[in-house]
Amino acid sequence: MKIRLVCSAGMSTSMLVKKMKEAAEKQDFEADIEAVAESQLKNHLESLQVVLIGPQVRYLEGKIKESLEPQGVKVAVIDQMAYGMMQGDKVLKQAIDLNEGN
Repeated sequence: MKIRLVCSAGMSTSMLVKKMKEAAEKQDFEADIEAVAESQLKNHLESLQVVLIGPQVRYLEGKIKESLEPQGVKVAVIDQMAYGMMQGDKVLKQAIDLNEGN
């Protein structure tokens, strides 16, 4: 599953990406997870399934949904509590549930 986390510079979400990768490994779940700046998202669209947006840039949600949902990419804002606590397992579950339509 290909997941991209979006924030303004791709920095604040990089620690969360590490935690998500660890959670995916524990669950034996194959996931391609990266943090990218919103301006770089267009370079990561191939096979993309889920985009999770950092709570601090939630204002980007409408713009990203408008451009990606017609292509079948699921888009949501990262749960703020899970983000703040850096709970990679919960954010990974959010991405999986979103992709499966739950």
